[in-house]
Amino acid sequence: MPKMKTNSAASKRVRVTGKGKLVQNGSAMRHNLEHKSARKRRALKADAVLAPSQTKVMKKLLGR
Repeated sequence: MPKMKTNSAASKRVRVTGKGKLVQNGSAMRHNLEHKSARKRRALKADAVLAPSQTKVMKKLLGR
């Protein structure tokens, strides 16, 4: 039986921590940054842990 392919779009957006949690980068940090406050930019820069309901779907896409 052939190997399962991981979903490459999912693998670019999410990474797995050592304990198996899924972490995503902050969104909305590509453009229009001059209109966002410094506090907003700092908050968006931080990584966010995915919700358990999203984690189940994403792990399936990543082949885990």
